[in-house]
Amino acid sequence: MRSLWTPSLIFSGAIFLRIVLFCYGLFQDAYSPLKYTDIDYFVFTDAARYVARGRSPYDRETYRYTPLLAWLLIPTTWSGAAWFSFGKGVFATADILTGWLLVLILRSQTGGNMSMKNSLKFASIWLLNPMVATISTRGSSEGLLGVMVISLLWAIINRRIKLAGVLLGLAVHFKIYPFIYAPAILLYLSSDPAATKGASTIFAKYVVPIFSNDNIAMTISSLLTFAGLNLAMYILYGYSFLHHTYLHHITRIDHRHNFSPYNILLYLSSSSPAASSTFHFESIAFVPQLLLSAVLIPLVLAKRDLPGTMLAQTFAFVALNKVCTSQYFIWFLMFVPIYLPDSSLLSRPRLGLTTGALWVGAQALWLWQGYELEFLGRSMFVPGLWGSGLLFYAVNMWILGIIVADVGKKPMNVVSVYRSRDEKSATQKSKS
Repeated sequence: MRSLWTPSLIFSGAIFLRIVLFCYGLFQDAYSPLKYTDIDYFVFTDAARYVARGRSPYDRETYRYTPLLAWLLIPTTWSGAAWFSFGKGVFATADILTGWLLVLILRSQTGGNMSMKNSLKFASIWLLNPMVATISTRGSSEGLLGVMVISLLWAIINRRIKLAGVLLGLAVHFKIYPFIYAPAILLYLSSDPAATKGASTIFAKYVVPIFSNDNIAMTISSLLTFAGLNLAMYILYGYSFLHHTYLHHITRIDHRHNFSPYNILLYLSSSSPAASSTFHFESIAFVPQLLLSAVLIPLVLAKRDLPGTMLAQTFAFVALNKVCTSQYFIWFLMFVPIYLPDSSLLSRPRLGLTTGALWVGAQALWLWQGYELEFLGRSMFVPGLWGSGLLFYAVNMWILGIIVADVGKKPMNVVSVYRSRDEKSATQKSKS
């Protein structure tokens, strides 16, 4: 009997799932008052329309993204109803490419040298995930960011350092949060045992390796890419680019569809009549978030396992973010297929099932409160939304503890990343 776990079947299934959801979305948009297409997609396409007319994408109110996204979606402005869905096709294709890169990583030494069958099983957590497919076919651009970040991880573990730098610079330009991966990558690349052999001082052992050739190349290529893109966009669109793409997020106040425990505080802050004269916590809410995700987690975990560290960083960043919506879960879900094989969630099934049930259950409780508020018009702010937000936060912190503990158990140093491709080829030839 032919195995179900073949690339042709799994990827065909992933594509078919997205086609079905896309077609269903067209039906729901046409016949239901509750639209399938994400409101952000209309923002993207409106911005693309402004760009196509020679204007700034920021003429479209609430467009808070890089102009590159609006440029990419210019085909949605072409005549013909089918072209309007061009962006959804791009985002869904990015999902598929992310899945293929996951397979490559899982089959690498970093991923455990899995067989094709097993790598497809774990990659299916992403490829055949209805949540992932729904978000991209609704018109959310998170799939594009996903393929950038997973490409970055693939480039690092394959020692394509300059390419990794370009990808990191592009990803941070596209959506600023991937900068949290920079400390982890630099620490990971500085964990070469040969670099610290014979070191007699703490400085020589821990500081000198950070200034390795790989780290310097990574830093220069990423900074040049990021700075070059930003300079080009600033020349074209001026301060509007800086404000809407980056600075806006420091004082951002979004309380709708927000799982964050900051939800109610954001709501009160947004309705304050003296907003300009009072101190608002949203300007400093990122401090504990970045301290944990960009500093403490990399320092503790980066030299043990890079994919696991990036998962922990992203999970912490999303859980502590002052705005936490369902589409942000995509940011860490892409790392789950790489983390799961050696995790306690899989080796201890009861723990895994309990974790999944609590995570889904806490979301469902919050969504019930949100439905009562937004669709039925009932006041559910306190204790409803506030309490369910705190519960979801507590569940996320518990899960983060499990991830950190799992990654922390792995041995220090990853020697394979420092072996050149020639050395790997020679090893493979000697085996054959």
